[in-house]
Amino acid sequence: MAYKTPDQIAAAAVVAGEKKAHLPVGKMLVGGFLAGAYIAFAGLLAVDVTAGLDPAIWGGVTTLLTGAVFSMGLVLVLVAGAELLTGNMALVPMALLKQRATLGRLGLNWGVVLVANLIGSLFVAYVFAAHTGIIGGPGSPEGSAAAASFERLSGIATGKALTESNGSIFLRAIGCNWLVCLGVWMSIAAEDIAGKILAIFFPITAFVALGFDHVVANMFFLPAAYWVGTPGIGWGDILGNWLFAGLGNVVGGTLFVGVAYWYLYLRGAPPAQAAPAAGSDASGTTGAPRAAGEAHRPR
Repeated sequence: MAYKTPDQIAAAAVVAGEKKAHLPVGKMLVGGFLAGAYIAFAGLLAVDVTAGLDPAIWGGVTTLLTGAVFSMGLVLVLVAGAELLTGNMALVPMALLKQRATLGRLGLNWGVVLVANLIGSLFVAYVFAAHTGIIGGPGSPEGSAAAASFERLSGIATGKALTESNGSIFLRAIGCNWLVCLGVWMSIAAEDIAGKILAIFFPITAFVALGFDHVVANMFFLPAAYWVGTPGIGWGDILGNWLFAGLGNVVGGTLFVGVAYWYLYLRGAPPAQAAPAAGSDASGTTGAPRAAGEAHRPR
């Protein structure tokens, strides 16, 4: 099975980050909407699959299975192609550090993709979770699948919105995006789809099983729980979680993956080090190469 070495991953990651930074806003919006929807679909599937599993019997298998199923979200993002904010938190800063993108383009990318991820997540939460009957409500018949799914979603959302402190959310979010961006990083190493899926599976399963906080995933779980009638959760709780999860995700992805691997493999390297290796198509990017006028920008 062919794969890239870590220094080749770093070079390809810079190319991916540069492409993402220079996407037209329209492509950021469409790609971001799709990524938000893909993560939300994975969250909905994870809730449905694990609904009704008694923790007293299944123990940690419940969260392990949740993570395994949830990994579908990043597989869809990276294999089908979409723009996920948390992955961009590692890739675009690497392009910035190699002077292949500006701070303004980084801010534009993060801002537009954030809004688009939110819209995609809310769309799936409102349409497919709250209005299809897949997730029940407080009045669902006891013992029914709808009641079990409501209980499972409510448990996840209550823990994230009400039980965790702001400091806990922040720290969990650091760990989350460290693992998520490692999944993105290792998927770039793979030269075939099977390798990409395998590279994604273990880090994503780990962050979910550990109970870490992913801001885009929480854009699905928390509003969906609110809309189906989970008691005690309000928009203030939801926005507070998003704020601290987002800040922690920035630290986890940018510092522990983007900056760390830039330092290990790219700091002080000649510009050729950041050129695309053979077969190093940008992982998950929805964009096209830069315009010809930008092709030889000084590094």
